[in-house]
Amino acid sequence: MTLFSLAPTAQAPCISKFAHAMSAAQRQALADLQSTARQNPPLDYLALRCGAQHLGYLPRTHAVWLASALDDCHLERAQVVWNALHLTASRRSAKLQAALADLRDQGRVAAWRHEEFSFSAEASVQPQATFAEFFRIERAGFRFLGLPSHAVHINGFTPDGAMWCGLRSAVKATDPGLWDNFTAGGLAASESLAQCAARELWEEAGFKLRHSSLLDDVGPVRISRPTPSGWHDEVLHVYNLQLPLGFVPCNQDGEVQAFACLSAPEVMAQIEAQQFTADAALAIAQGLKASDTPS
Repeated sequence: MTLFSLAPTAQAPCISKFAHAMSAAQRQALADLQSTARQNPPLDYLALRCGAQHLGYLPRTHAVWLASALDDCHLERAQVVWNALHLTASRRSAKLQAALADLRDQGRVAAWRHEEFSFSAEASVQPQATFAEFFRIERAGFRFLGLPSHAVHINGFTPDGAMWCGLRSAVKATDPGLWDNFTAGGLAASESLAQCAARELWEEAGFKLRHSSLLDDVGPVRISRPTPSGWHDEVLHVYNLQLPLGFVPCNQDGEVQAFACLSAPEVMAQIEAQQFTADAALAIAQGLKASDTPS
């Protein structure tokens, strides 16, 4: 049986208290989340490509809608082909964004956020400013098209080994009313991971990050699964943060309806009841996993 060990960081004492409050079975349940996080697309999904560049995966209904709305896009056997490799990134962005807006107006692209995500052929794990952008589009289009995206998740621990968790607003477009990490959010186009972390900490929890060194980077983990709005494929960049004694989070942007300071058994009870988002539960598992985990 493989259990979590603790990384030798300055923040290990609070994480150790949290982890050691779990039973061996609970720690194993968290570890199992990582082995099942990446699912394969369903057999009836079609691959989306532009030239030799693989983009994402779509349900067949999405593929038919896309081909009807996007110029030079057609179904070809078990894939959707978009002939746009000759275009500049800005032209690809404009054409794809216009097609998605048309599908939104038809009620076929849900949860439009007026936020843009960036797709880069190189950014499969770690996005960097030097990577060439292939296009950027509305973030709702990423699930509709099954494109890989990036997000930051921050586990916030108290000095005595509890965890602050946020209850997502009941009116959020995705996973309303479920528990989340201390803060979590998608990586916007032209945004660095550090900028995303600082922004989300303030907007969701009212926490001002004085220095990025306060965040303990515990590495990325990838999750993929079908959802009602399309294929969800995201790299979660996970950080642990020890919060100051007495700190109480206060949401600033209306996306979190409540916060609770939960013990490890309480967190696990909510995860087992599927009251945490799948992404947040995986980020908690990653946050407790050390770089060297003994078997």
